Amino acid sequence: MIKGITLVNAIASEEAFERLSSLFQAIGFEPGKGWQDAQGKGAAFLAPVGNLELVTGRMPAVPRIMIEVTQIDAVHAAIKSWVGDSGLTLSDVEATHWNTRMLTVHLDESLELGFWESENPLHGKPQAIEGDLSAAGMRFAIVTARWNAVITDRLLQGSLDGLKRSGALAKDIEIVRVPGAWEIPSAARTLAESKRFDAVLTLGCLLRGETAHYEAIYTEVARGIGQSQQETGVPHAFGVLTCETLEQALDRAGVKAGNKGFEAAIAAIEMVSIQKKIAVASDAPVRVQI
Repeated sequence: MIKGITLVNAIASEEAFERLSSLFQAIGFEPGKGWQDAQGKGAAFLAPVGNLELVTGRMPAVPRIMIEVTQIDAVHAAIKSWVGDSGLTLSDVEATHWNTRMLTVHLDESLELGFWESENPLHGKPQAIEGDLSAAGMRFAIVTARWNAVITDRLLQGSLDGLKRSGALAKDIEIVRVPGAWEIPSAARTLAESKRFDAVLTLGCLLRGETAHYEAIYTEVARGIGQSQQETGVPHAFGVLTCETLEQALDRAGVKAGNKGFEAAIAAIEMVSIQKKIAVASDAPVRVQI
């Protein structure tokens, strides 16, 4: 039902009004619809999030107008440039007792603004279920193609490195080698249906120059892996490279552009963690308020 909030604040003088409008424009406020008549004028400035704070008893020792920002040091530099040699008072960015960093600027005797940034990295972010990167206690299957082994062996080593660095034990990792990329979906499906593994990693390499039906093979491999994941409910990490040349494939297998096998391992671990957290949340009792 509530859509937004607008606070109307009187400015004591025309000079202060113009200063405030100029400052807000300088630091990037989105202008709203203003107004003017014979008795006065108004200027609106829009922010993505609004907040109304009501206080009883002791007033907090902060300005009446508080503006939350990101990158407060950059904001301070922008305001300092705007202030120039005008004689206006601008404070340094200082830490507060309420886990923020804040600066203040005095536009005149009756008008002080506060700009602040939270030091809590989760402040203002929507709550979400996210996976952890601990593979302890998880079991993984890795399906890797023998075709283009100079590439797939590098991908396999990257996957093993990622899993073991994250806490997976060697006994909890099973490696299955198949002739080529075409055979990966079948093996992955069989492993997933066994329900012995928390996730399946698929590793392969297709080079356009090696086959005239490159697109057809890749499309079916991708479709088969995706279908296996959807129908079994077991996460499948996609580590099948599709490259124009052998040089490009080597770059993506650890030479220049990271190792896609390592990235597949990390994605698999995170997806297993997410699934477990979702399952726990789904099993939690529903609280009904009466």
